Amino acid sequence: MASNSDADSKAQKIPVLLLKTKSSPTDAYEDLFSTPRDQDGLDFEPLFVPVLQHRFQDDGMQQVASLLQAGKIGSSPDSAYGGLIFTSQRAVEGFAKLVEEGRGKGAAGWPHLQDIPLYSVGPATTRALKAIPQDPPLQVFGEHTGNGDVLAQLILEHYGEWYRDRPTKPPLLFMVGEQRRDIIPKTLMDETLPGDRRIEVTEVVVYGTGVMESFAEDFREVLQQTSDRPRRWVVVFSPTGCDSMLRGLGTLDEETGKAKMAPSPERNTYIATIGPTTSGYLKKTFDYEADVCAEKPSPQGVLSAIKRFHQNGT
Repeated sequence: MASNSDADSKAQKIPVLLLKTKSSPTDAYEDLFSTPRDQDGLDFEPLFVPVLQHRFQDDGMQQVASLLQAGKIGSSPDSAYGGLIFTSQRAVEGFAKLVEEGRGKGAAGWPHLQDIPLYSVGPATTRALKAIPQDPPLQVFGEHTGNGDVLAQLILEHYGEWYRDRPTKPPLLFMVGEQRRDIIPKTLMDETLPGDRRIEVTEVVVYGTGVMESFAEDFREVLQQTSDRPRRWVVVFSPTGCDSMLRGLGTLDEETGKAKMAPSPERNTYIATIGPTTSGYLKKTFDYEADVCAEKPSPQGVLSAIKRFHQNGT
């Protein structure tokens, strides 16, 4: 049975409602927000509320599997693709699933990709790719980029150098979800680029994304559980589910489809977004201004934004 001091300690913590599925075996957001912060007077309690439901798309997965099995992704001149691009952990999960299935068929040295570059947006996606077992290990680039714009510029320079001895660069295969930005293909295939710099990109949809049926109810329950706290944060990672979130907070006007912002003194719930795409979506679609936006799409980026908000006394 919890002691009174334990209950008091918990009541003093600021709930951080993370609208994401908890990563396994460990979650960097949980690790960071669970760490006591006596030095700055802020203590947090991370709570996960999964929003997105992902389903692998059979057609796309089979297309990539066939390319891998036929050795069409590689560094040889007759390969169909000379590298891979990943901008989501779900795409990496799909790739890892194909690799594991191929290994189960006894393919020696599978998946034979040690000689090509794999491009990844940010540290989380990079970690997931590097965890896929292959000997020699996969060569992954882009850990420091953080978004598609920066990754595209890296690819233009790095991929061009990788295949500098070829008059035309082999196409890149981009494993994507149904919903994605097109900044990377647009940048790499920009017709204003010189022919020797332009890189063809083929997008293959390997998963679809939707809102979990239980999200609205799960979110309401967590809001109820934390309703007695003086303040709390909701961290939004994707445009998907934003309408359900605002509805759960009671700030969505069903007639206009726009948000109704409560006066600051009456608010105890604040919104943080993982990056400008989600912030922009909230503003454009619902006329809702997020309280903070992480400068870098990472656990530390979110924490730093929230800490600055409190330090500024807002």
